[in-house]
Amino acid sequence: MKFACLVYLDGSILAGLPPEEASRLNDACLEFDARHLARGEVTLAYPMQPPGKAVTIRQRDGRLSATDGPFAETKEALAGFFLVDTPTLAEAIAIAGRSPLVAAGGTVEVRPFLPREHS
Repeated sequence: MKFACLVYLDGSILAGLPPEEASRLNDACLEFDARHLARGEVTLAYPMQPPGKAVTIRQRDGRLSATDGPFAETKEALAGFFLVDTPTLAEAIAIAGRSPLVAAGGTVEVRPFLPREHS
């Protein structure tokens, strides 16, 4: 089964880290990604730019608009994602729980994909 693991983090957590700790956390995240990519459990992993770099697109009353910034103002913002391919939800949860960002105070939402219909 395929799962999206959406990583949310309060930006103040990273901003409050001393540079050495931030560097260690970044290295731990890269190592986590590399280890699970090598095992074939993770198929893709990317960090995201800060929410201030986002552009939100909407269509209302037939008019398209683009607004700088995220869709919603929250303390925790999408910090990155990784895609997991495991036989069970329990295995996907176990992998997500080992993310260094969870240990740093972040949250990972594990969400299964809908099956694709093939004709």
